[in-house]
Amino acid sequence: MSTGKISKISGPLVVASGMRDADMYDVVRVSKERLIGEIIEMHGDRASIQVYEETSGLGTGEPVESTNAPLSVELGPGLIGSIFDGIQRPLEEIRKKAGNNLSRGVEVPSLSRDKIWHFKPEVKNGDKLIGGDILGTVQETEVVLHKVLVPPMMSGTVSGIKEGDFKVTDAVCVLTDEKGNKNDLSLMQKWPVRKGRPYFKKLSPNEPLITGQRNVDAIFPIAEGGTAAIPGPFGSGKTITQHQLAKWSAADIVVYIGCGERGNEMTDVLNEFPELIDPHTGKSLMERTVLIANTSDMPVAAREASIYTGITIAEYFRDMGYSVALMADSTSRWAEALREMSGRLEEMPGEEGYPAYLGSRLAQFYERAGNITAIGSDHRHGALSVIGAVSPPGGDISEPVSQATLRIVKVFWGLDSSLAYKRHFPAINWLTSYSLYADSLGEWFNKHVKPDWTVLRGRILALLSDEAALDEIVKLVGMDALSAPDRLKMETARSIREDFLQQDAFNDVDTFASLNKQYLMMKAVLSYYDMCSKALEAGADIEKLAVIPSREAIGRFKYVEEKNVDSEFKRIIEAVDDDINRVLAQKEEF
Repeated sequence: MSTGKISKISGPLVVASGMRDADMYDVVRVSKERLIGEIIEMHGDRASIQVYEETSGLGTGEPVESTNAPLSVELGPGLIGSIFDGIQRPLEEIRKKAGNNLSRGVEVPSLSRDKIWHFKPEVKNGDKLIGGDILGTVQETEVVLHKVLVPPMMSGTVSGIKEGDFKVTDAVCVLTDEKGNKNDLSLMQKWPVRKGRPYFKKLSPNEPLITGQRNVDAIFPIAEGGTAAIPGPFGSGKTITQHQLAKWSAADIVVYIGCGERGNEMTDVLNEFPELIDPHTGKSLMERTVLIANTSDMPVAAREASIYTGITIAEYFRDMGYSVALMADSTSRWAEALREMSGRLEEMPGEEGYPAYLGSRLAQFYERAGNITAIGSDHRHGALSVIGAVSPPGGDISEPVSQATLRIVKVFWGLDSSLAYKRHFPAINWLTSYSLYADSLGEWFNKHVKPDWTVLRGRILALLSDEAALDEIVKLVGMDALSAPDRLKMETARSIREDFLQQDAFNDVDTFASLNKQYLMMKAVLSYYDMCSKALEAGADIEKLAVIPSREAIGRFKYVEEKNVDSEFKRIIEAVDDDINRVLAQKEEF
């Protein structure tokens, strides 16, 4: 264990001399208060350390001690339902030990050493195991069965296994390797956060991550194991959109990272999630959620670690064969932490002061997402979907973090402040957003929902695009200059925007829409368009078609409960048909 002394302090950066025996990315304990830090640069015997706690009051000459181990997370039963800070310290346990304010140098194990878990083995003596094989299971919560895995780099023959109640550090299995060495395996393992966990094979994403958000599922879908970015200016609804995706996405496990965002936003998450009932399980949402809270008033260097802490935990559950959704809010704050540390290290700045390696660090993070076949004898299938919010200053997505992110991710949900000011939420701009998964996922939607799903999606996007072009004409010469078919396009596009794309996150019914309901809502709007088009050909008046009473029913369709959507759809189509026939009859009378 190498030791040195502090020779320089610059905010979260501490330089220590006498650290020749230490390695890059070693975790160190700084000063007598034993603050946690990580070596990020070495010059001879001088180590530059980013400290994950407040450094005020430190002085030169104080001791620095290396643990000779990289920054790692503890992986085992007890992760689900927990709230950690950026370096996986359990905030609730710290509160019990040190009060409501985070004290410096508090040492609390990430996973409780006192809690008892019941372990059921799935292997027997004499079985040969390789890294990634399932030793047994622990019922962590009512909805999550925790699969205890053989650590990735380990293999051997089971020479001892037992069922019973254990703490996470107790040995539950003895694995004898080829050389005859006996290794005790417990319910817990450690993994360095900056190193992606291994997998057998990465697969192409071919199934959607169902979110219940119409703008996402129907228009700009994300694949299970895919990557997406949500850039948007202040107040455009990034956090609420991510909350919605975390609440309703059809993932087995949700990992939510509050990275540098305001404390009150994280408080909303902490207050809401335990009370929310998961529509997929009927239990509390916290029973399948891991929260990492590193708010804007917490040490800036810990933001950088929080992203890696979160994705390592997510990879662990992915390796069990689960579908995991990771929300990072926001990667811009993480990039700001990189920029601050880079400036203090006196590195040559890149664009807007960000380090030259910003793009490669972002790519390393997003590349850990994916649809994979896990290591292990049974080759389980798992998926890790990553959704990162980006907070460009002033909403300008030409800035470096947004541009670097867009070069990596496959889905871009661009939030628009003008839509937000009109109270159109989610404020995803349908003209600038895109999904590169849409074509490959179209076959899945056509097969599992309705055969004409992609046709309806294409027609809706075409109508919205036509509306944007027609809107320019209207602004110049007025609505009266448009032909009746173009007027109908404008009316239908308005119905798409207001009745389909707008979704109320705070309405108990509208907050989540099943794929069947989304399909019927698209069908209802387009049926109105098709029936009115035929009526126009028969000489109907566009003014009367635009105000038929059944349009109100189309607008209210979003508030119909799931069990009633099929019957309500039939009623709406019949009402539209009756109203149009009435308009045609009035024309004939006239």
